Amino acid sequence: MKEDFAVTCTDLKKHYGPRIALDRLTLEIPSGRIVGVLGPNGSGKSTLFRAMMGLTHPEAGTIRIMGAPPGWKTNANIAYLPDRARWYPGHTVQHAIQWGDALLPHFDRNRATQLAQEMQLDLNQKIDGMSRGTEARLMFILCLARQVPLMILDEPFSGIDLISREQIIAALISWVSEQDTTVILSTHEVSDAESLFDYIVFLRNGQIVQQGDADELRRAHGSIRDIMRNWYYGEGHRP
Repeated sequence: MKEDFAVTCTDLKKHYGPRIALDRLTLEIPSGRIVGVLGPNGSGKSTLFRAMMGLTHPEAGTIRIMGAPPGWKTNANIAYLPDRARWYPGHTVQHAIQWGDALLPHFDRNRATQLAQEMQLDLNQKIDGMSRGTEARLMFILCLARQVPLMILDEPFSGIDLISREQIIAALISWVSEQDTTVILSTHEVSDAESLFDYIVFLRNGQIVQQGDADELRRAHGSIRDIMRNWYYGEGHRP
C-alpha cells in the first residue's frame, strides 16, 4: 500500500556545537510530488537531507522514509545527489556508470549511457578536472538512471552554468513525467526551478516558517521567488 507521505519528520533536533541545525522540526512530505525545500545557507536543508539518508542522527525526534526508519533498506529506494561528490583519480564518465551499475540498487546502465549522450558527456572524459557544470550533469545522470520512488537533490544547480541548469531541469521534467516518484529539491536558483515545484517548504534556523501547495502559495502571495525574498532578504514584510 502506498504511503500518503514519502517522508515524515517529528520534532527533529540537531546541534553542531552551539549551533542549532534542526529545531524541533516537524514535516510531512506528500508522495508523488516535486517538493522544494528552500532557505538560506545554514537554514538546515542539508542536515535534514542527511538525516533522511541516515548519514547524520538527530538528537531527538523521529524520521520515517515511506513508513520505515532511515537505513540501508530505505536508502536502496532513494536516489541522493549531495552538494558535491568524491571520485577516484583517473575515473572517467564510463567508470562512474559502471560503478553505478555495480553498486546502486535499481540502476539502469543503458539509460545512464543514453542520458550521458543526451547531456553531451564524453564517456571517456576523466572526472578529475571537470567543470562544476559537467560534474553536476554526471551526478544527476547517476540519479536519473535509478528506478526508485524517492529522489533527494541537494543544490543540483549550485555554481553551474545556465546551459547545464537547463539540461538538468529538462531531464528532470522528462523523468518525472514517466515515473511514479517523489522529488525533494533544495536550490538557491529559485527562478530557474520555479516551474518544477508542486509543494514548497521554507526553512529558517532549523524551523519551518511556511509550507504548502505551490499553486496555492503563488495565488496568495505571487511567485515562489517573491515569497522567498520576503521571508529571507529583508523586504520588510512576510507572506
